[in-house]
Amino acid sequence: MQRRHFMQAATLAPTLAAAASPAWAAVSGAPARPGPERAYQLALLRQMAEPVLELMSRGELKRKFVLELSPTWDGRDPSVAYLECFGRLMAGIAPWLALPVDDSDEGRLRQRLQQQALQSYTHAVDPKSPDYLTWRGHGQALVDAAYFTNALLRAPQVLWAPLDSTTQARIVAEIKGLRRIEVPSINWLLFAAMNEAWLLSIGEEHDPMRMNGAIRKINEWYVGDGWIKDGQDFHFDYYSSYVMYPMLLEILEVIVARKAAFWNAKPVELLAQATRRAQRYCEHLERFVGPQGSYPPIGRSLTYRTAVFQPLALLAWRKQLPASLPEGQVRAAMHAAHVAVWGGPSNFSKDGFLTIGLRGRQPELGDWYSNNGSMYIAATSLLALGLPETDSYWTAPAQDWTQKKAFASERFPKDYPVSY
Repeated sequence: MQRRHFMQAATLAPTLAAAASPAWAAVSGAPARPGPERAYQLALLRQMAEPVLELMSRGELKRKFVLELSPTWDGRDPSVAYLECFGRLMAGIAPWLALPVDDSDEGRLRQRLQQQALQSYTHAVDPKSPDYLTWRGHGQALVDAAYFTNALLRAPQVLWAPLDSTTQARIVAEIKGLRRIEVPSINWLLFAAMNEAWLLSIGEEHDPMRMNGAIRKINEWYVGDGWIKDGQDFHFDYYSSYVMYPMLLEILEVIVARKAAFWNAKPVELLAQATRRAQRYCEHLERFVGPQGSYPPIGRSLTYRTAVFQPLALLAWRKQLPASLPEGQVRAAMHAAHVAVWGGPSNFSKDGFLTIGLRGRQPELGDWYSNNGSMYIAATSLLALGLPETDSYWTAPAQDWTQKKAFASERFPKDYPVSY
């Protein structure tokens, strides 16, 4: 196969200065048009997704995806990387895949990637396929099965419904088989809960204890002002972005929608509470974005890059941003962060795959569990692409974000803690 040439996303998009300018905003009497930020994210989605789905749809991912392991790799079976790569990528691009197909360039790309994704799901669970994923063995499978099912939950009509009955049955069997894994009392509780929530969403037998127990424990770990601990001790990192809030919200949504039992609690109230707390956490994320798009390089899994902003993208997609965060302001801040990270060199290898690093290839930043498949969680910062280009999120006039205002000596709102 002739290898495609994948250009850096930064070369496909306008500069940060142009994107922040209001010059593209709708004029009187003219329809609102999206700014360049959406085109930038779409180019990034394409650059992440095409190499992976083209190969896996043909059963060639394991053979041609060149693995990169952290220098401190803990010795686990490296084949876990393929489930990480596919599951995390799909969790990020599922909302965009769920948009309608049309005859535009974007529509044709969507249709092609939809078909490749379906073929990839088939290979993922076919024991006879070269790309049958590592469902058994290391407990890491539980983690990335949750992103695998999260994608199906985010786009059921295009990713689950079209699958043949054999593939569907195989997926259900593999997910249920992961109940064999002992779940540590950390963020992994939500991975087990996400799998059960997905089973519940499709009418399959599910384990309510894995969902309800996880939700209770996460609420016990809430430390206030939007922040959640990951286990007994508080760590100043971005795991509330990578796992806690997105999965907590979506698990609760399934429980509410399905009217599932939750002893001595009201899921509707729990969902409302989790949403308010997520909104508060998003206020912090927006304030973390510096005037030029940088943000604090703190904590574990820093190489997940812009997955830091998954909650902002999730609430934008779901039209749940708080009133304190106007859409044009969030979009501009997110774009600044994307350009700051993805405008760097060597984020992608010569073969078109993500590398280990924050801004470029920086393998020394990897943790003992890091491989280049892990890096595809960065796709979750693209969830807002699930909104069509005509949506107000993309067409509202761009606004300066908090730090940009603050360090330009402009007026900006002060920040105070919340008690919910």
